[in-house]
Amino acid sequence: MIEKISGRVWKLGDNIDTDVIYPGKYLPIIDAPEMAHHALEGLEVEFPKKIQKGDIIVAGANFGCGSSREQAATSLKYAGISCVVAKSFSRIFFRNAINQGLALVQSKEACDVINQGEVITINFAGGEILTPHQKLSFPPLPQFVMGILEDGGLIQHVKKSLKLKQ
Repeated sequence: MIEKISGRVWKLGDNIDTDVIYPGKYLPIIDAPEMAHHALEGLEVEFPKKIQKGDIIVAGANFGCGSSREQAATSLKYAGISCVVAKSFSRIFFRNAINQGLALVQSKEACDVINQGEVITINFAGGEILTPHQKLSFPPLPQFVMGILEDGGLIQHVKKSLKLKQ
């Protein structure tokens, strides 16, 4: 079970849309590791080169708004982002991220108190975000969602479930 993750924070604002996360000009790319080279390029061209495995995005409201392209979540996961913490998420992005195995946490106050570059720990089991300065609470993800994340995404989860039933 995924209990805790720790990572360096990339702080973003409100209304980070899917075209900023994964620009439309790259939609013909179907290889997920190649998609990672363009994650958040719409924000800053060199951004993908700055991401390190395990980094965490902390953002404002309406993260993942815009189109329903699942490449946005895929590019973040394969770039090494371990979790996105935001005030709120677009419903479609939320589901696409879970389906791709990218963890998400909704926290109304995280963006206001966590700073760029800080290392934070997310305790999924306890519903806590541990910052250098304080502890924040969040509603834990349902167990079935945690199962999808632990298996690496929905397709892997279904394959595992089918093998167990045979």
